[in-house]
Formats: sequence, C-alpha cells, structure tokens
Amino acid sequence: MNVLPFQPQAGNQTSAAIALPPAAFLDGMLEAAWLVDGGSHCVLAVNAAATTLLGMPADGLVGQRVDTLAHTPEDAMFWMEAASNPAALIDSETVMRHADGRMLWVRRRISFVPGSGRGRAADEGFWLVVMRDQTQQRQSEDERESLVAELQATLESTADGILVTDLAGRMRAFNHRFAAMWGIPADLLRERDDAAVQLWMRRSVLDNADYVTRLSAIQDAPLMQSSDMLSLADGRVLERVSLPQLSRGRPIGRVFSFRDLSEKLAASQRIEELAHSDILTGLPNRRALAERIEYMKAVARRENSLFALLNVDLDRFAQINETLGHAYGDRVLKEVAERLKDCLREVDSVARLGADQFALLIHHADARGAENAARRIQDVMSRPFNFDTLSFTVTCSTGIALFPGDGSNADELLASSERAMHWVKESGRGTFHFHRPRKEVDLLSRMRLDHAMRQALQEGQFRLHYQPQIAVDSGQVIGAEALIRWRDPLRGEISPGEFIPVAEESGFVVAIGEWVLHQAVEQAAAWLRKGWRMPVAVNVSALQFQQARFIDTVAFALRSSGLPPNLLELELTEGILLGDAEEALHRLQALSALGVCMSIDDFGTGYSSLAYLKRFPIQRLKIDRSFIKGLPGDASDAGIVNAIIQMGQALRLHVIAEGVETEAQRDFLARAGCDEFQGFLYAPALDPLAFEERVWRGGGKPPASRSARHFLGGLLT
Repeated sequence: MNVLPFQPQAGNQTSAAIALPPAAFLDGMLEAAWLVDGGSHCVLAVNAAATTLLGMPADGLVGQRVDTLAHTPEDAMFWMEAASNPAALIDSETVMRHADGRMLWVRRRISFVPGSGRGRAADEGFWLVVMRDQTQQRQSEDERESLVAELQATLESTADGILVTDLAGRMRAFNHRFAAMWGIPADLLRERDDAAVQLWMRRSVLDNADYVTRLSAIQDAPLMQSSDMLSLADGRVLERVSLPQLSRGRPIGRVFSFRDLSEKLAASQRIEELAHSDILTGLPNRRALAERIEYMKAVARRENSLFALLNVDLDRFAQINETLGHAYGDRVLKEVAERLKDCLREVDSVARLGADQFALLIHHADARGAENAARRIQDVMSRPFNFDTLSFTVTCSTGIALFPGDGSNADELLASSERAMHWVKESGRGTFHFHRPRKEVDLLSRMRLDHAMRQALQEGQFRLHYQPQIAVDSGQVIGAEALIRWRDPLRGEISPGEFIPVAEESGFVVAIGEWVLHQAVEQAAAWLRKGWRMPVAVNVSALQFQQARFIDTVAFALRSSGLPPNLLELELTEGILLGDAEEALHRLQALSALGVCMSIDDFGTGYSSLAYLKRFPIQRLKIDRSFIKGLPGDASDAGIVNAIIQMGQALRLHVIAEGVETEAQRDFLARAGCDEFQGFLYAPALDPLAFEERVWRGGGKPPASRSARHFLGGLLT
C-alpha cells in the first residue's frame, strides 16, 4: 500500500497530525488522490494511483507543498482563496509535470474535508485532491482538430466549389470557392441558415423548377451519382457533380462539387463562330478565309506550288434588294453560295466576305488553273435565277490574285484580288481580270541562290542547331528539334526562310533533307554513347516524303548510326495529307513499323486533314507559332489553341507548341493542358556544344526520358 501519512516536524504541529483520516480512505479510490493539510497546504497522504500518475514514489510526494506540484495561475488563485474559505471548489483541467519531464494534462477536483471533531475552518480540516489523466484524450482531440484543419485546407485548395450536406440536405461543410461562385452573402453562411442558402441558390438559376426537381431526385436517392449543367441568371454555366458521402459503407450525406465552365464553353462557341460565322449562307467568313490562306501559303512554300484567290462581287445586287426586297436578296445570296460551291473541287474553299462579295481559294492553281476556275464561275452565274414567278440573271465581276506574286499573306492577296475585281467593275462588269504584280520575280537571283546551295552542301557549309523541347509540367528537356543553318563565306548567315523555298522549288530540298536526317541521327547516337538519351525531331518536306526510297533512307540512317528508332521523330507537314491519302497511310505505317515517332508540324493552319488523323499512326501535334504569338490576350488564338489541345487529348496525341517566347504564353498552355513547348523562352536553337552546356552541364533541368511519356504502344525500350 503506497500510502504514507505525513508527520510534521517538531514545532510545526498541525491539526492534520491530530486527526488524520485512515489511509484506506485514499487507497480505496480508483482515481489518483492526495490529502492536503488545510493549514500548511502540504501533501499528507497519497494513494497508489497518484504515484503512478506522476511517476514518483509516495515519499517523494508526501510533504511537498501542493502549489509546487500544480502551479498554474488557476491553481495559485485557488490555494490563495482556500486559505480562508473552506467552501472553495475547483473542477477543471491543469498541467502537471511527470517525473520523466513530460507535461500531463490532468483534470483535478478539489474539495474540503472537515477534521474529526473540529470546526469547519480551512486550517482545521483537509483538502481532498482527486485527479484523472486527460493527456491521451487531449492528444486525440488535438489530432482530430489537426485532421479537421487539414481537411478544411484541402477543401479550400481545390479550384471547385465544394458543399457537403447531410442526408436531410442540411449544410455540414463548404469552402470559400463555393460561396464566391454562388455569390452567397456572408451572413447567411455564418448563421448556417440552410433554408435561406437553398433559396438563394434556387433564385440564382434560370430554370428554377427543373433545379428543384433535380435536387429532390438526388436527395431521394442517397447512393445516386449525378452530373448536370446549371445555367445561372448572370449568364454563367456551372457543372454540378454529386457523389454520396459514405461511412463504413453506409451513406451519411452528399458531396456537391461545382465547376465554372463559362470560359471553356465561350471559347468553344467562339471557335465554332470562326468556322461557321455567316448565318445566311453557312460559308466561312473573312477571318476564317484568312486562316485558310495562311495554311495554303505554308503548303505552297513546302511543296513549291501555287494557289489562287478569286474575289467575286455580284453586279448591281443593290437593285435586287431595292426592287424585290431583302428577302429575295437573301434567297439570291444563298443560291449564289450553292453555285459557287458547285464550281470547286474538294480541296478548294469558298467564303462570304460580306454583303454580295465572295472569295474562292483554288488549291494548286497557276494562272491557267485560276482562269479555268473563273470561267466556271461565269458559266454557273449565267444561268437564270427562278424564284416563284420571277426569272432574272445576276452577273458577277471576278478579280484574281496568285500566290506568291500578288501577295505574301492573306491581307495582301485579298487586297490584290479586290483591286483586280474593281478594275473589272470599272471596265464594264461581267468578266474576270488578273491582278498586275507590282514586281517580277528575280529569276537570276534565285538561280544564283540555288547554285550556292548545291556548293554549300558539297563544301560542308551547312550545320545543324538543336532547339530544346520542354515538358510543360516539369520543365525538363525531353527532346530537341534539328534546324538547319547556313553561313555563306560571302553573304554571311542566310535564313532558312530564304533558301528553303528555293530548294523546294528546284527539288534540291530532297538532298538537303537527307543530309539533315543523317546528321541529326548521328548526333543523337553520339549523345547516347556518352550516356545522354535525347530524342531528336527532323523536319520532312512533302517532296522528300514522296520519294520512293524515303523509307529505306530512314532505315539506313538508323542502322548505320545504331540509334534506337524511338529516339527519332519525323515532323511531317499537313501537305502530305492533301494528296493521295491511301499512299500516305501506307508510308506512315511503314515508318511506324520501323519504330520511329511521327508528328504533324505547324498544325492548326489548316483543317482538311483532320479526318485522317485517327487513321494515321501519329503521336504528336505541333501547334503552329502563328497561334502562339497572340496568347494569352487574343481570344481567337486562345480559342484555336484550346481546340487543338482538346482534339489532341481526344485522339490520345501529345501536343507541343512552338514559338513560345513569354511566361504568359507558357502559363496559358499549362492551364490549357498542353504537354510540351519550345521557343526562345527556354532557349533558341543551339549548336551541339552549346546544347550540351545548356541541358547537361548548365542551368537547365536534367532531361527526362520521353519513352515513358510519349512513345507508347510498342515504342517503349
């Protein structure tokens, strides 16, 4: 029995020494207990539970002043009052120190016990201190509070608005995003007024009845999972996802998540408007035509081909509106649109520029091809229009512009064709006319450049630079695009944009392309021998791709260098998809059998090839730099880039953007879900040594293996 009575020293007599309760009084208690002298406030006796609580023997406790064992401000105040007030009581938590130094949370209850046969003065009795260890309970409560705080932080970290309700629909938790998304006043949320909050939400949606019906159905089915769209009165559209909240397999409530889809839907709608903006005729508008011209320009330069733009304006159309009314005028415009479409081949395009003005884009057309198209237009327009009982003829004036002689971009070509059309108007209407080029092509200069290129290849003046390709999510280098450079001894650096079109026109681009392929493959193999695994991308022109021995050339380059095929990527132009699609598919399948990766370069400048993408063994799409330049401010560019990325994700293709020059452009691409980028933001095209310094020895992040990220389905090493 760990109970020791306290015997005061001589000269320190107390009432406790005269009448001490039996030790069994304390030892029979399950809780830790002290008996404290009413006069001296010293511990007279303790039980076994008290010694266990503090980890001290009984003789280490007995004789101690109680305020040395529990000395919080609350304890000090109590014992000051207890000196004169036997009615004092305390029942609360305090802190005590264990013998090993640990702090214990203890709930202690102190009450007065009168002395036997004595009065009820405080110094004539005893104080009974009963204690219960609350440390473990306190720790559990702290852990629960920490867990609740972490859960709340998680709720606040999500981009979605979160609302948690019980089975009766009462709010149990929510995050600030939810409150902000619905614009719910703070006082309603503080008061947890469920009815007022639900009323606010009902009034915020357009279709109140449908909202109530749907919500009731969700609440009536505790295990239902649902997803729907909510149109708000302010024009926003929210996606609502509802999942049951389960505990031990049983539903205890429901979790609602809300996501604002307004910007995403607006971007999709904007893209649709760009593609089909003319409500009356269903034809593309001027802006869509301009994008199509830019695509045709890229194809023409790569394939060394021409195309024509015809500007068609109806003659004296205003008389129809004035005489027959605008309803008849609209019927005429619809009929004209149908007739113009009948004049075209599948690869050609027609657009309505506005009012009674149309434009036709004729693919692979020289002057003779453009003239034939103009004559077909004159023929179809010579047929009478028959509406109801009326029959009349509408003629047109057509201006013709040829690329590249009459303009190097959409604006110049449109202006040239319009000037030629106005010449027809001024000359009597009803026919066609070619634009007069402002300057003739310097054939002698092109001949000299072609000869210099051939000499440069023989004399080793060409070299390759490599532009790093970066993973958007990690910032790691995952590949490099090989880009040709030429420094002429006399003229200095010559831009690829200057000599490549000449090479394509003369056919010399095939020889240059083979040199680039072998050099890039050898460089990648050399890096691999050093332990540096770096996939390289090589541009392939349409003419090079069409060569009968192209597949063998690629296979020989890989075999002679020892480079694994999955470290070579061929960047193909959309132009290869405009010709014989079946032949292109056959060649692409042969390349895929070799194990190389393939991508579509400058994607987005055209859309005639989209139908073939899911048939062709393509792994990546490269967004053309013309759409990146205006990001993030240009709504049109933003919509187009979002559409390309979403299409790539739908087709399970990786998407890379070229020409990224600013942090804002990269951040936009990251939010849109783009996988990779390249551009001056990270580095320009670098010579091999500079590339090694930048990527492996310098400040760049270490390269990541792209085999696991990109070359799936048989391309893994």
